[in-house]
Amino acid sequence: MIEKNKDKSLNKKDKEAVVANETIKKEDNFSKVYLKSIRVSPKKLNIIISPIRGLNVEKALNYLSFSQKRISIQIKKALQSAIANAENNHQLDVDKLYVHEASVGKGLVMKRFKPRAKGRGVRILKPFSNLTIKLKEQIKKDKIKKTDNKNEVKK
Repeated sequence: MIEKNKDKSLNKKDKEAVVANETIKKEDNFSKVYLKSIRVSPKKLNIIISPIRGLNVEKALNYLSFSQKRISIQIKKALQSAIANAENNHQLDVDKLYVHEASVGKGLVMKRFKPRAKGRGVRILKPFSNLTIKLKEQIKKDKIKKTDNKNEVKK
């Protein structure tokens, strides 16, 4: 009887583990990349990031490829890394990916001094920023056509 009770308890634990794994899989439907300490101010980085929010991945890569800004090269590399993570680690379809979330945060600030006239010094701030990009798979929902039974003609 003791062995039977152990089997039942193992089954319950296994069921709980399976349920936990399924919830992890449901929550794990996005790919994420996080860049720390990018040598550009958050304002300048946000100017480049804001147009690609919500865009298809292919269009976002095109935008970053033809951007004139210096930092767009690093952002493009980060986006390509997120695409590779989505394909290899999360088994998402690359053609259906879009930029679900792209956020910019403040990083550390280096403080430097520049000598000025009459023995003065002027503080120079060199800000860094952090970047987070999340990609999700786009799900197209088919619209169901509803028919009214009242309008149908009976023969």
